[in-house]
Amino acid sequence: MTPDEGAGAPRSRFDGPGQSPGFLLWRVTLTWQRAMRAALAPHDLTHVQFVLLATTWWLASHEGPPSQQKVAEQAGTDAMMTSQVLRKLEDQGLITREPDPHDARARRLAVTDAGRGRLKGALKDVERVDADFFAGHDDLVRGLVSRAKP
Repeated sequence: MTPDEGAGAPRSRFDGPGQSPGFLLWRVTLTWQRAMRAALAPHDLTHVQFVLLATTWWLASHEGPPSQQKVAEQAGTDAMMTSQVLRKLEDQGLITREPDPHDARARRLAVTDAGRGRLKGALKDVERVDADFFAGHDDLVRGLVSRAKP
């Protein structure tokens, strides 16, 4: 008996990691993230930058200039991290962050022409990678997402 087989050792209901849905999802996620990094590299965007740029564009197109808080809520990201990433996107000239005329603490966001140009190519590549990666599994992915919503 090895020390890992003693009475106080952790036990899994699975015979190996390949049977654990959580471990398998972790592996799939890592593979998908690598594909996203490769798709976004030519556009000089990280995946988080892409998500926040795309979210800002989508909200602005459908609801008017969003606040940073609204972008963070829509993207499901931490407000402080969102602010830092949006600042970097502003430094790159991809978005503007203007004070909200009705709330001095808030910033209203807009995607610049340069941001729309960068997003156009990146969105096409990201959607292609998603379509290839998840081909035939749309219902499964939607089911998982519906369970993950708060």
